[in-house]
Parts: sequence; structure tokens; C-alpha cells
Amino acid sequence: MAEIEIKPLEPATFADFAAIWERKSGLFSGCWCIHFHLGLDRPDEDNRGFKERMVAEGVAHAALVYVDGQAVAWAEYGTPEELPNIHHRKQYDAETVTPPDYRITCIYVDQKHRKQGLGRAALDGAVDLIARAGGGVVEGYPHDYTDRDPAKKINPSFIYNLTRHTYEQAGFTYVRPKGQGNCVMSRTVPAS
Repeated sequence: MAEIEIKPLEPATFADFAAIWERKSGLFSGCWCIHFHLGLDRPDEDNRGFKERMVAEGVAHAALVYVDGQAVAWAEYGTPEELPNIHHRKQYDAETVTPPDYRITCIYVDQKHRKQGLGRAALDGAVDLIARAGGGVVEGYPHDYTDRDPAKKINPSFIYNLTRHTYEQAGFTYVRPKGQGNCVMSRTVPAS
């Protein structure tokens, strides 16, 4: 059994985070997991530089999952101010009464390490780091395939924030649909 460890994304672990991207030639057209940060001030920087600056300034957070000492997965989280650019935002804003304290916006597992529960480990790691930061209401926006034909295969590369089922297993409660094929899930996380 491989040894799994969770560490926060911070300047000291940024090189480990970057190594995941570099092993896959930048993933998702080189986004460097900045899509949800867009809307924040971004001078002329490439995606990597912008993400590294956000980490150094303490406004980019993630739970990094290490297997045998190598980072292979992460779950990005932050406040709505840190991660303003969520999918289906117009609908979300129109239907939201009270914004959460934190959002979980992206969960990624390196292709060689999928189907080993590491996405769930990343989700649990993010929840734990949020608890250590004081806790609060946490929202996630997983893919909701409850009405999907089970015979239809889904490319795991398109499941950027796990599934409703996985969030339910992690103690989140279904709130409402969001866009086509996604939903809002919520959990109150006590401070630890």
C-alpha cells in the first residue's frame, strides 16, 4: 500500500505542484488551475507565474496529495473573493442567498494514479485544511450524473470536480442544480 500524505499548497510546495503540470505538458492547455481566479488583478504574467504569485500572496490554496513522496493530485479551494470565476456564475448568483465561506472548485488526479481514491483524499484534505483555517460553510460544484444513462462512458479528464456521489460520501448535502450536469453541494466544517 502506498503512503499517502496531504500538504497545503504554499511557496515551499509549489515546485511539487508544478511538477504535476510539467509531467503532463501543462494540462488543460496550460491553465495552471487559474481559471477560477480570473477576475483578480493579473498583470502581464503567464499562467504559471500568476498561480505562483497567488500562492506567494496567500490567495491560492489547495490540498496536495502525495503518494510515496510525489505530489499526484490536488483539490483547489478558497473564498469566493479568491475564486470568483465559477462555471454557471450568472445562474449561481441569481439563486444564491448567502455565499459560502469557502469553495472547492477543481480536483485533479494524475492519470497514472486514478481510480485509487486520491480524488476523495484531495477533497478530504481540502476540508481538513479549511477546518484548520477556522472552518465555515464550504461549497463544492461536482458533476451530477444521477439522471445519466449508466451505459454512457464519461472521459475522466472532463470530471474536474469529482461527482455528486463522492461529495455525498464526504458529508456534503445536495443544495440545487447548477448549469447542465453540475450541482451545488454544501457542508458546514467546524474549526479544528
